[in-house]
Amino acid sequence: MTSPLVLGVGLSIPCEHPRYGDLAANIEAAYAAGVSFVELPLHKMDVVAGARVFAPRVAEIAGIVAGRPTTLHGHLGINLMEDPHLLPLHLDVLKANIEIAQAFGSIHLVIHSGFARPQQGSALERAYERQREALASVAGLARDAGVVICVENIFTYDHSRHTALPSRLAAELALIDDPNIRATFDFSHGYINCGLHGVDFVEEAKALAPFSKHLHIHDSFGRPKDFWTYTLTEDLAFGAGDLHLPLGWGDLPFERIAAEAAFPAGVVADIELQARFWSELPDTIRRAGDFATSLRPAA
Repeated sequence: MTSPLVLGVGLSIPCEHPRYGDLAANIEAAYAAGVSFVELPLHKMDVVAGARVFAPRVAEIAGIVAGRPTTLHGHLGINLMEDPHLLPLHLDVLKANIEIAQAFGSIHLVIHSGFARPQQGSALERAYERQREALASVAGLARDAGVVICVENIFTYDHSRHTALPSRLAAELALIDDPNIRATFDFSHGYINCGLHGVDFVEEAKALAPFSKHLHIHDSFGRPKDFWTYTLTEDLAFGAGDLHLPLGWGDLPFERIAAEAAFPAGVVADIELQARFWSELPDTIRRAGDFATSLRPAA
């Protein structure tokens, strides 16, 4: 894949063994499939306890990944919009994530955008302010570690929690205005969140794209899972929820995004494919590569 914008197509890999015994084989399988990066799942590695890094375990994993181009998906529970009494703990876990990203040589550290309880507007704005202050406070640490923190847009299953639409996340990143604090644009998450709130997904995509150094690529139907089903197979039948489908199985408008949105240089286009659909990985890698090479540069 050749693109002036995209460093390469990546693949999020599993790590199910409690002492990461499957990690080396999964890395090799990913590269053999034809990707240029692997995204390591820190949230499935027991290397942090009480915000303290287990240095010997981190060193073991660093030896496994040495010389391999990687990105790192940090702990999913990091929430920089948390209540003030909990925020220092979340910030300490984030700092541990940055330390580990540096040890692994990972160029991007993915963390989720914050969420908060629906509340009075002034309280919600204060939660966003806490998130901005927290991210700004670690920007220098990330820079020294050679890591770009890429804040991923997420969604909620219902209206019991609030999280940023893509355009609001873009506005927050613009206020921070630091090259080491950028976005992970998860297209399916954005599609679903826009569906939940009844806003135009492509317009939202156009707002976040210029900040998006990292992409999470998988397909869905943008349909919130607000009803009950028995199994993932039934979710697929109804097209409901964050399905992590092979590209082309859903109806996410990738062609419109490529035509109308603009992205920065240095993007990693990471595939997040549900394990049940890995038989479709070769075609999804090809489609992701075609999408990545079609992206337009931001001004």
